[in-house]
Amino acid sequence: MKIVRFELENVKKVRLARIAPAESGLTVIGGANASGKTSILDGIIYALGGEKYRPTALQNDEGVTPARISIELDGGLLVERKGKNAALKVTDKTGKKFGQKLLDSFCEQLALNLPKFLVMRDEDKAAILLKTLGIEDKLAEIDKRETAAYNKRHDYGVIADQKMKFAREAREYPEAGTELVDVSELTKQAAEMAERNNDRAMRRHRAMLAGEQAKEKRNEAEKLKLKLAETVHEAERLEALSAAEVEADEDPASIMEQIKEAETTNSKVRTNLDKELAVQEAERCKAEYAELTAAVEAIRAERDSLLFGTSMPLPELTIGKNKDGKPILLYNGKAWDCTSTSEQYKVAVAIVQKLKPECKFVLLDRLESFDKTEMAKLDQWLQERGLQAICTRVGSDDASIIIEDGYCVDENAEPFADVSTESISAPATPAPAPAPEEPAETGELDW
Repeated sequence: MKIVRFELENVKKVRLARIAPAESGLTVIGGANASGKTSILDGIIYALGGEKYRPTALQNDEGVTPARISIELDGGLLVERKGKNAALKVTDKTGKKFGQKLLDSFCEQLALNLPKFLVMRDEDKAAILLKTLGIEDKLAEIDKRETAAYNKRHDYGVIADQKMKFAREAREYPEAGTELVDVSELTKQAAEMAERNNDRAMRRHRAMLAGEQAKEKRNEAEKLKLKLAETVHEAERLEALSAAEVEADEDPASIMEQIKEAETTNSKVRTNLDKELAVQEAERCKAEYAELTAAVEAIRAERDSLLFGTSMPLPELTIGKNKDGKPILLYNGKAWDCTSTSEQYKVAVAIVQKLKPECKFVLLDRLESFDKTEMAKLDQWLQERGLQAICTRVGSDDASIIIEDGYCVDENAEPFADVSTESISAPATPAPAPAPEEPAETGELDW
């Protein structure tokens, strides 16, 4: 869908402007500042985009009649806003009436408000493109898997480094080997020795009691002269018993020293085992890291296949990532802020065309940053794609149409004489479009 002609009267700074834009390429509306150039675009945007684009002050302050906007689109569709409330009226060649819903079906919002796209954050521009290409969800799922694999791989790398660092710094005892000493037999011997010593202690206690009894008997012998012989004999017997029961304890020092030596050896063995285990864990984590590296590369290859296998609006356009891992637009491998204004406009227009291929026009305001060469290149690029661009530019040089004090006073189709490329084509009268099919009862045309 293209604009065949449009007419504005008493719209913002515009008094009266009747313009038939070029069928393709640039139609440049030139003039001094505050002459009404942007007002023309605002009127077109409002007429086609709806009430959300209604200017705060639509009516020209000096206009006697109400603001009026009339736009004819190819196919014979006529869009009008006029009257006190600038009510919308959409009719086809047969007089059939339609509403804003029909305009929204083929008028891409970014085509009406391209600067909105140009000032978006890089990731928002990329999101629009991905949504347009229909791979937004698939790419998000791939990125999620890549992030998970990358993080897991990073964790294994950290563990491997830690284990290897521990192994390098751990002390090693080659003489101890890696076999723990069995101290159970020594422990058993120590227990048996303790039991024997306990038995000896009990017998010593009995001997001590016997000695005390012997003393008592001797005292009795002193007191009981009559029983002296018997008591003396008994005392001697008891003394003999006492002497027979006293034995020296076994010394456990030898076994305890062996246990101590075994524990020292086992401590060294455990250190050797920990070192060996750390090396094994480090090797295992390195193997996991290698496998996950392959997984990350496979996921990235899948992502690249998805991106490069999808038809982009421009062959030079790709999707990359910023430092935060969010998708961004790349043009010829360059980030958005590293591209020229001309390249940015081409990317934006191409994405608009991809969003709604039936929308064959865009509105471009303030092209003062373009020199003659860049204007000619943009014009040729648009013509090659059959796209129509209505734009504004301060000054009268290279303008197709000149606005002064709100009036369209001149139409200048003079080519860009200093540039060796095709010129901006003069506004052309479009060929009569075929009559549209019978509209459906839903109130929409089948375009």
